[in-house]
Amino acid sequence: MTRPTSRDVAAHAGVSQATVSLVLGDKWTGRVSRRTADLVRAAAEELGYRPNLAARSLRLGSTRTALLVVPALTNEFFARVYTGAAAVAADHGFGVVLYPSPDGTGPARDPFASARAALDGVIASSMAAGALEAIKGADLPLVMLDSDPADGAAAHVNLAIADGVRQAAGHLLGLGHRHLLHLASGIDTWTFRVRARTLADTLRDTPGTRLHTTRAPLSVDAARAAVETALTTAGPDRPTAVVCDDDILAAGACKAARRLGLRVPDDLSVTGFDDLSLATAVEPELTTVRLPAEQVGREGMHALLAVLDGRPRETPELPVDLVVRGSTAPPPPR
Repeated sequence: MTRPTSRDVAAHAGVSQATVSLVLGDKWTGRVSRRTADLVRAAAEELGYRPNLAARSLRLGSTRTALLVVPALTNEFFARVYTGAAAVAADHGFGVVLYPSPDGTGPARDPFASARAALDGVIASSMAAGALEAIKGADLPLVMLDSDPADGAAAHVNLAIADGVRQAAGHLLGLGHRHLLHLASGIDTWTFRVRARTLADTLRDTPGTRLHTTRAPLSVDAARAAVETALTTAGPDRPTAVVCDDDILAAGACKAARRLGLRVPDDLSVTGFDDLSLATAVEPELTTVRLPAEQVGREGMHALLAVLDGRPRETPELPVDLVVRGSTAPPPPR
């Protein structure tokens, strides 16, 4: 099938090619009526027209702007990713526009009238590549962070998530815990699926272990409610440790223990994931897996720059570390 051109859009909208260029280049204000601009955009969308960025770059030069798409701004992890990406971008004369997807990890909407006309590339953290179709189309290079390495992006930067889970589980097993509760994120993304699968595999290799799973949205109150329910319905043979997918969930687990009259870590051990500021704000401080979020952002920007230059970029998994603090201890005697 022949790719539609700006001439096709002009004919469909009943305007000149120059008008199409003005509208899709976001230079129509004061030169073209809003009604005409809307007609051009509608025609482009109906025909599936996408500007030829290679030709546009030859005419206008690179915008030297990257879009960083994240599921939310409420999570400190993504703010740190942005900090790392922006630092590398600044060193190379690039800017980074931070865009929290309005629908979280679901399909992200195009934040501009035409993102393809305003950007050189897209970096996305902890999302699926398919969620970025409205933004990147077939034209913009896409670098994925903390995401499925088989999703077809131009480059990937991933953390050693599985190793982090094994470190946390090994720590609890070494303390003597054999009955664990997995407080899993209610968000179905690659990174959380890896955590669940790795935890189950790790415990399966240790005789006498049991694993129960409960899910909760990424909020303290939701986590508290989920853990309260899980612990009160377990009877006298309740789990002795809670492995949480995130520090926010871990804070909720600690709150649930307190409400049930349990002491952390004497009666219940709790581990988190991320090592957010929250991990040292709670008491006792959280044992958690530290993720180098700023390094993720830096490597993501380096990867995009390499893709734009036509250079291969293979980034090995970034190492993570278990930070042992006061929220874990041997299980109480039966």
